[in-house]
Amino acid sequence: MADIVSLAAETRERAGKGAARATRRAGRVPAVIYGNKEAPIMISIDPIDLMKLMRSGHFFSSVYEINAEGANHRVLPRDMQMHPVTDQPLHVDFMRFSKTTRLVVEVPVSFINEDDCPGLRMGGVLNIVRHSIEMRASPDNIPDEIEIDLAGYDIGDSIHISSVTLPDDIELTITDRDFTVATIAAPTVSSDAEDAEDAEDAAAAAAASAEDDEDSDQGDDKE
Repeated sequence: MADIVSLAAETRERAGKGAARATRRAGRVPAVIYGNKEAPIMISIDPIDLMKLMRSGHFFSSVYEINAEGANHRVLPRDMQMHPVTDQPLHVDFMRFSKTTRLVVEVPVSFINEDDCPGLRMGGVLNIVRHSIEMRASPDNIPDEIEIDLAGYDIGDSIHISSVTLPDDIELTITDRDFTVATIAAPTVSSDAEDAEDAEDAAAAAAASAEDDEDSDQGDDKE
């Protein structure tokens, strides 16, 4: 289960694009808390705090506690607008929920026991088909990540969701097929390496041809 992270915020009085722009000019990121049949609350967040959380890799699957208007709100990030040029956050939506709510989240995958994977030891390549898995879970049981054990997989093998151990109280949102999470692909030879091999072959062929010509000339001289 992921720990609940406290996130500092300040309440802002006004909503709308003009108010959001004013918040950004003041050096903060506008955000909103909504959901759970309660009135939305307009807040702002320090961009440095927000960027630290975003770099964790678990931002959208982590539960946060935000103090606003004299109460603590347990929330999950639901949407984020980013600047198209600077890639800085412009606005964040946080969804408020109750303890009985089951949330749909994208949980990142990680891979363990690469050294025990015969396919990788033979030079194969781990091809990740899904970097995250969508699932439904209660707020207190959202995992930080899903670990996938690579031990025993050979080149050409596929890792399907049915072979992945999932935590208790987790429901997959895709239930109609045994989807692929990753494969162990055969090693590929780069074009540079192929060109080098072709050049070596051509040089060897040229050398052999030169030797044949030299032998032929020597034979003619003897005659």
